[in-house]
Amino acid sequence: MKQVNIAILGCGTVGTGVARLLLQNGDIIRERIGCTLNLKYVADIDTQKERGLALPPGVMIPDAAVAIADPTVDIVVETIGGEGIAKQLILDAIGKGKHVVTANKALLAKHGNAIVAAATEQGVDLAYEASVGGCMPIIKTVRESLVGNRICAMIGILNGTCNYILSKITDEGLVFETALAEAQAKGYAETDPTLDVEGQDAAHKLAILSALAFGMKINFDDVYIEGISRITPMDIEFAAQFGYRIKLLAITKFDGRAVEARVHPTMIPFDNMLSNVNGTLNAVSVSADAVGEILLYGHGAGMMPTASAVVSDLADIARNLASDGAGRVPVMGFQPAEIRTIAVMPMDDIVTHYYFRFDAMDRPGVLATIAGILGKYAISLKYVHQKGRKTNGSVPVVMLTHHAREADVIRALAEIGALDVVASTPMLIRIEDDNGQE
Repeated sequence: MKQVNIAILGCGTVGTGVARLLLQNGDIIRERIGCTLNLKYVADIDTQKERGLALPPGVMIPDAAVAIADPTVDIVVETIGGEGIAKQLILDAIGKGKHVVTANKALLAKHGNAIVAAATEQGVDLAYEASVGGCMPIIKTVRESLVGNRICAMIGILNGTCNYILSKITDEGLVFETALAEAQAKGYAETDPTLDVEGQDAAHKLAILSALAFGMKINFDDVYIEGISRITPMDIEFAAQFGYRIKLLAITKFDGRAVEARVHPTMIPFDNMLSNVNGTLNAVSVSADAVGEILLYGHGAGMMPTASAVVSDLADIARNLASDGAGRVPVMGFQPAEIRTIAVMPMDDIVTHYYFRFDAMDRPGVLATIAGILGKYAISLKYVHQKGRKTNGSVPVVMLTHHAREADVIRALAEIGALDVVASTPMLIRIEDDNGQE
């Protein structure tokens, strides 16, 4: 039986989980793939830290370069994270003709085109299932299961931290700061939560998914990103009154000319499958011409769910090695010569429904003034709702629009926000409503 030698670079949370799965479930993995996945090295600068692993002698080493230089190592697993040494080690491993598995979404989003080109040139496999959605097999689904489909849209909850915070605001009426503190206390959010709560993490994943779905180069720089820090219990309450929940969504769509790629808080109807994905869970809805709509759902982070995705990549590559089938599935789902640059639609050109909330002074004619400005920019209203809760003389005025163009909305809100009868910056939340209403 063929033995495939594996080196794990970085033994933090994910690296420890991968090593644990290989040691504990090695027998069933072998029975399923017909190869032995042999953990030859675990490289980490801290070799003395207690990780709860009973590694064989000589497996734990302090120098990743030793593992990469060993000609008997077949697959290198990068679980270091970040864009510095991780990038160099991956390129070094590829340069040595080794196959690579990584969970590093930030690295792939920002430098993936160069890394993919290097792997293609060397004829080695690059696998990254764990980079998007944790244990959800979204990469394999797009690259393999949906190979006969034209994908038109992917919409997902791709950050468990944000989903947990929004679930807490929704279910318990907590303000953002309190919900964030609770997430940090439970280990769901980092000490510096900026990458999560401001949408960067979800945007990294969306850039990868857009490339996979549409055969385009990875383009993180043009993804529109907006976080959840301004979402209040009041907005969530109003959303519920109109039949919506608020989620941080990663949205990508392709109309044949340009790709939408945007991450922002979004109102979705109660009957949308994504609206009931709560806590730290992730989900992705894929719309394609042959299958219609499918939903993948599961843990998007955590030691063992992420490790499970890494091991699935190891198994795929081991099967390729056993059958001399490296490169059987293209790294980005399309043949390299077919991947092209596709423009990302400017956010100004997006057309969707909108929710507005204004803190307006309780005076005659204020609503007419606001509606007049919206009308000037061809923004028509579906609903208008004024609550009687006064705060310093102002009351919340909530409006839902028919389809409107983002550029017009931004100009109108800037003009409305400058009125002396509007007490604070207007709130805008986009709506993804699949009921077809204009």
